[in-house]
Amino acid sequence: MKVGFVIGTSEGGTGRHVKMLAAGCAARGVTGYVFGPAPTDRDFRFSDSAVFVSVDLADRPRPVHDLRAIARLRRLLRSTGADVIHAHGLRAGAFTAIALAVSRHRPPLVVTVHNAPVAGGAIYRVLELIVARRADSVLCVSADLEERMRSAGARRVCPAIVPAPPFHAIARNVSAETSPVVLAVGRLATQKGFAVLLRAAAQWRDLEPGPRLVIAGRGPLEAELKAQAASLGVAAEFAGQRSDVPELLAAADVFVLPSLWEGQPLILQQALHAGVPIVATRVGGNPALTGEDAALLVPPGDPARLAGAVRAVLTDPALAGRLRKAALDRARALPDEAAAVSAALSEYGHLAAALAAG
Repeated sequence: MKVGFVIGTSEGGTGRHVKMLAAGCAARGVTGYVFGPAPTDRDFRFSDSAVFVSVDLADRPRPVHDLRAIARLRRLLRSTGADVIHAHGLRAGAFTAIALAVSRHRPPLVVTVHNAPVAGGAIYRVLELIVARRADSVLCVSADLEERMRSAGARRVCPAIVPAPPFHAIARNVSAETSPVVLAVGRLATQKGFAVLLRAAAQWRDLEPGPRLVIAGRGPLEAELKAQAASLGVAAEFAGQRSDVPELLAAADVFVLPSLWEGQPLILQQALHAGVPIVATRVGGNPALTGEDAALLVPPGDPARLAGAVRAVLTDPALAGRLRKAALDRARALPDEAAAVSAALSEYGHLAAALAAG
C-alpha cells in the first residue's frame, strides 16, 4: 500500500502527528509520501521515513497562489499513484478534495480535523463543507468536531487517535524554592487563552508564598502578552520555546491549559503522564482526555473561575494529591502511537476495500 499525507503550515501537534503516522507506516512496510510546505520538513523531518515533496499550502487565503498549489498537488497525487490520501487540517483537506475532484486518479480521501473553528469564521465554514461533502472519511479529534462534520454532511465520521509522543515522566522535583510554580505551555496565540490566564494571575497575588507563573512557548502574541503582564503587575516568566517540557512539568505545582478552543492537545496528555494537578478549560477534546476526576475544568474566557481553580489546588494539598493520582490513572488508559498507527491503517484498508468492491 502507498499512502499520501497532505499537510499545510504546522508548528506543533499536527506536524508531529503526521510524522508519527508516516514513521509508523514505514515501520509496517507501507510506503508514505508527505506533501506540504518545505519549512514543515525542516521542522519535522518527514523525509526520514517518507518521500517528502514540497507543495506550498499557505495558512491563509491567497487565491492565485492557492490555485497553483492545488494544480501542483493534483499532478503529484496522480504521479505517485497513492492508494489512499490522508490530509490533515481543513485547508489541506479542502485543497486535496478539490485536486482529486478534477483528477483521473481518485483514491479514497481521509481528512483529519485537528482543531475547532475560530468563532464566526466564514472561510472555515466553506472549507468544512468542502471536506464534509468530498472526503470519504473524516476523523475528528473531539466529539464536538464530529458533530459539526456530521451536520455539514460528512458520510463517514470517526474519532481520530492523536497520542502524545512517548513521554518519560520525571520524578517530581521538590526544590528548596518556596514559591509554588503555575505552569502553562503552548503557542502564544489567541486560541491558547494566555491573556485570560494573566488576568487570572492578577487575582491570586494575595497568596503567600506568591505563585510563580511560567509560560513556555513562542508565538505572535509574545510582545502583547508581556505588555499585558506588566500592566497588570503580574510577574510572569515567559520561558520561550523549550525542549525540556518533562522537567518543567515535574517542577510544576499546577499545570494550566486556559484555551478558548481546542482539539486534542498533546501537552494535556503529557501533563496527565507527568501526574501534575491540572486546571483546564472545558472546551473541545479536553474533557474527554481528563474526564471529570483528573482535572478541574472551568469555562473558557473566565479569569475568575480560572483563578479560583488554581487557588483551590495551591491551597488544598489533599485536592492536589487526588488530582495527581487521577492524572496518572487517566494517562495509563490513553492510546499510544502503535494504537494510532493501527487505527489509521485499519481505516485505509476499510476504504480501499470499499473502493475495490465498487
